[in-house]
Amino acid sequence: MSFTHILPRHLYCAAQVRELDRTVTEKFSIPGLTLMERAGTTAYDLLCKRWPEAQVITVVCGVGNNGGDGYVLACLALQAGKTVHLLQLGDGSKISGDARTHYERFIEMGGKVAPFERLPKASDVMVDGIFGTGLVREVTGEWCRAIEAINSSLSPVLALDIPSGLHSDSGRILGIAVKADATISFIGLKRGQFTGAGAEQCGQVLFDDLGVPEALYTAEKCMTQRAEWSMFTGLLGRRARNAHKGNFGHVLVIGGDHGFSGAARMAAEAALRTGAGLVTVATQPAHAALLNTVRPELMCHGVADAKALAPLLQRATVIAIGPGLGQTSWGQALLSAVLEAKLPMVVDADALNQLALDPVQRDNWILTPHPGEAARLLGISSTDVQSDRFQTIQALQEQYSGVVVLKGAGTLIAANSDVPMAVCTAGNPGMATGGMGDLLTGIIAGMVAQGLSLSDAATAGVCLHAAAADRAAQAGERGLLANDLQIELRLLLNTDWHQC
Repeated sequence: MSFTHILPRHLYCAAQVRELDRTVTEKFSIPGLTLMERAGTTAYDLLCKRWPEAQVITVVCGVGNNGGDGYVLACLALQAGKTVHLLQLGDGSKISGDARTHYERFIEMGGKVAPFERLPKASDVMVDGIFGTGLVREVTGEWCRAIEAINSSLSPVLALDIPSGLHSDSGRILGIAVKADATISFIGLKRGQFTGAGAEQCGQVLFDDLGVPEALYTAEKCMTQRAEWSMFTGLLGRRARNAHKGNFGHVLVIGGDHGFSGAARMAAEAALRTGAGLVTVATQPAHAALLNTVRPELMCHGVADAKALAPLLQRATVIAIGPGLGQTSWGQALLSAVLEAKLPMVVDADALNQLALDPVQRDNWILTPHPGEAARLLGISSTDVQSDRFQTIQALQEQYSGVVVLKGAGTLIAANSDVPMAVCTAGNPGMATGGMGDLLTGIIAGMVAQGLSLSDAATAGVCLHAAAADRAAQAGERGLLANDLQIELRLLLNTDWHQC
């Protein structure tokens, strides 16, 4: 068995993973004991490759199959002559089935099992084999104390399948969760590993299918998929040598109330950098001349009211509304006019906040809320949003229709029940700064302008945005500015074609 850094696209709920396990055993006749041995062996191989100098290993096991994987690892470490501290959580007499087999094997090999009271004073690596993917309750009692001790330890942590205490379906922390340096996931990746608190708690995620037949994965319909920019490179194709600006659409960016002209400017420039043929900015009259000076490629129009917006709407291919729009009567009037138009649109920021006050449905828009905006759109709290981001985006899509992008760590994209939900697995904490959302609005609008479907434009746009941020963050996450991404957008978009 061997783990891989190249992760599969499909992401599963805990119930689906259990069904995959059952199918492997019943349909493909691979015993659970064999799968457990493969999982523990892969985890041990990873430990040795990642921490080759490790000689003292502490393994904390629960009473289920996750603990069984830990016992397999402990047996291999003991066999290799390493010092193994195996700490048992829960009543050891309740260990049964395949896990019991490996528990007894460890003892037969001379290993000692101690009930968890405290961690040893020194350990080169900690292994978390406490809970598996089925945990849904809050972590309390000795389980909580054990996880607190693991997180307080100075030793690196390897989590088996999923960090204990992390909800595998939603990515929320169930009171407390292990903070791992690396997580080795088996059979199927769990969707909660990649959004919400998942990315922080899992550390680096690696994967092993445990040698199950590829046919296994056709039996279980997967409605959540990972997405990253490498899956979309070349999507826009190489441009014809006789192309002109009219071939690549016309984006109309509407926003930039008093004090917020920069938001509209960043969105508009991002649309240009993404490849839109023409970009017009409709903004407060006081801002138009200034924006045209700092970025002369933009066509900037001062619009004092909705009436002045009418001729600009007639020329546009797609609308991007919200960046710096504000919530005054000016912004409200512009949004009302836009909602009467039939054009596709990307809706962000204060346009979303206004929409929350008077909800409507449209099939031809992309909504891009962050958790606070999502909470207002649904009339719930930001905590509710983050407690189950998958449920939140589904509710948003059902209530407002169209395509929804729920921004944050592990941005989600949902179109409808027939299209798998996407989870962007790129990006970094440097993106937690003003203007990043404005950039994304422009990027997605630029994709729509060039002919992509709303779903493809949203998903590809999110992934391009994240990939550009990761490139820009190579100089450091702290102090990363939204406009640092602009040149990276161009480089990424032309990766396939710059040598042609």
